[in-house]
Amino acid sequence: MRKPRSARNSTDAAPVAFEGEEGERLIAEIRSDRGRYWRDHAVMALLGMAAAGVFLWFIGSDHVAIGSLGAVLALAVRGLYLASEQLRMRWRLTDRRLLLPDGRAVALLEVETVRKLLGDVQLITRSGDKHLIKHLADADALVALITQARERRARRVKG
Repeated sequence: MRKPRSARNSTDAAPVAFEGEEGERLIAEIRSDRGRYWRDHAVMALLGMAAAGVFLWFIGSDHVAIGSLGAVLALAVRGLYLASEQLRMRWRLTDRRLLLPDGRAVALLEVETVRKLLGDVQLITRSGDKHLIKHLADADALVALITQARERRARRVKG
């Protein structure tokens, strides 16, 4: 998560100015952490290796080691394939709403639940929509930041 100086485009080469509604203030730009992304994939690879090995052993296969290695390689390829897409995603938190990477927005007052889910943050809206911000360096800090922004917005609207 970065404090806003300016947003970055998909290549991170040139700043892209934040264009919010009139009077809207950008609080933070949220990005996946590269180190966390690869740690998460390493954990998935180890779990996949163990699951494949146990399954192959259970069915009596002679290829437990090869199957386990295949699971690790499959998850490594998955990680490489999806890395550029995931690490390019930008979420923006303003004093009014959360701007999603696909251009949609969720009003802060519509957010019912904000919780840490492993190293990610899950948002659930009053209508039941669920959003997952993945591979964060500090998920606890983001939960606190979103909760604080939502509470400030609620006080402003009531006051």
